[in-house]
Amino acid sequence: MTTYKEIFGKYVKNYSSDPSSDAEGQIWYNSTSGTFKTEALTLASWAAGGNMTQDFFGRGVAGIQTAAVVFAGRNPGPINDSTATEEYNGSTWSPSGNMNNGRRYCGGLGIQTAALGAGGYPSPATKVEEYDGSTWTVQNIMANARNATSASAGIQTAGWFAGGASPNALTEEYDGTNWSAGGNLGTGRNGAGGAGTLNAGVMFGGESPPPKSNLTEEYDGTTWTAGGNLVTAVSNLVAGGTQTSAIAAGGVSASSPPGGVTTTQLYDGTNWTTSPASLATARSNAYRGSVGTAAAGLAVGGQGSYPPGQGTEEFTGAVLTTKTITTS
Repeated sequence: MTTYKEIFGKYVKNYSSDPSSDAEGQIWYNSTSGTFKTEALTLASWAAGGNMTQDFFGRGVAGIQTAAVVFAGRNPGPINDSTATEEYNGSTWSPSGNMNNGRRYCGGLGIQTAALGAGGYPSPATKVEEYDGSTWTVQNIMANARNATSASAGIQTAGWFAGGASPNALTEEYDGTNWSAGGNLGTGRNGAGGAGTLNAGVMFGGESPPPKSNLTEEYDGTTWTAGGNLVTAVSNLVAGGTQTSAIAAGGVSASSPPGGVTTTQLYDGTNWTTSPASLATARSNAYRGSVGTAAAGLAVGGQGSYPPGQGTEEFTGAVLTTKTITTS
């Protein structure tokens, strides 16, 4: 019988417990369990989550995959600028306290128990509210109206908003009380995605005016600089993660219908790649803000989802896992 050593030129190592490893395909023998094991790659995937209780798109969002909050928005029928808020626990959405001011295309950032909602239609698009996990409180207004889809990221006491239809190159920073001017974007646009922190942010996609943009810009808290281009130029997309590990999903491309695309793109701080995992349902205007991570993302609602504006999908990134080798 041919041995592993004869085939691969090396012996299988013997361990009493599974080693820490990041090498796909590594094989070892666990003497405690008496089994051969390997590091196998589990591919990225999108899976259905719980439906929201209300039918909206263009909502603000904040949080992570297992603790998210969405707020405001518009229903698919006659214009209805909502004050509604819903929270997600990783499986189920439930209503929470209403905002003080109804709006749509409101930007969001922060976590479920400390979120920020700012800007959006209708005018004046400078209104700001903070959320504590149950109640919204009106705060100091933004210096500049952002009456369309701006990008945003950070936490409630250290966040940024950039772009939007008017003015579409300006950045504003929030410290939990006051707004101050940040550095201007290299290319002004609206409908972009945002991720990261105040001092390590990233903004990608959008348009100003059409066609769609594939541009990425990175923020250090003072200056925006060019990053790697998106593989597919999109606007009004799902966004989340960090400056060195971001996700862009769905959105509208130059050739897509208004309902959007199913494409998922991942950023490593230098380059964007297209993930083999695609959304089950095309989505655009799903929400405004940053939510989740590149390993555990969340796509909520949107004009292409079904039921309209209610559907949720959860993203799990590719990961190496330890598996026992069997003969079957």
